[in-house]
Amino acid sequence: MMISPNISNFSSYTSNSSSDKKTQEDPSQNEDVKELEKADANVKAHEAAHLGAGGGVVSGGATFTYTQGSDGKMYATAGEVPIDTSEGKTPQETIQRASAIRAAAMAPSDPSPQDYKVAASAIIMEMKARQELSSEQNQDKEKNGLNEYAKVAMQ
Repeated sequence: MMISPNISNFSSYTSNSSSDKKTQEDPSQNEDVKELEKADANVKAHEAAHLGAGGGVVSGGATFTYTQGSDGKMYATAGEVPIDTSEGKTPQETIQRASAIRAAAMAPSDPSPQDYKVAASAIIMEMKARQELSSEQNQDKEKNGLNEYAKVAMQ
């Protein structure tokens, strides 16, 4: 999403003389732009961390919400990376997916509340899968134990 700057911002933005630009700008505009530049860098680094750690659970690229600065430029002020939080086909696959989801969610150095929520959901999903796996293993042991008992009893 790009908003075209109005004519006055455009000519101020394209001025080749940095001294002309400084005299035309309000100091509060400079602070506004500095804050937006910092936010833009932080948002893009945050989402890049998700993408870098996402492996097979990231289901698309980063999308950003932009804010126009007093200099007419657009700055990313929010972003998101879609993460596929579906379970695997087996408990083992679900455990692996949950671990990857948690890693992707917690990859940034400054996780957001939404990142913590996704990570917590992944932890719950992993715990349920481990419980299901344990239950399956216990059923297998019980079945094997009964089979062994039946063999001994038949002798």
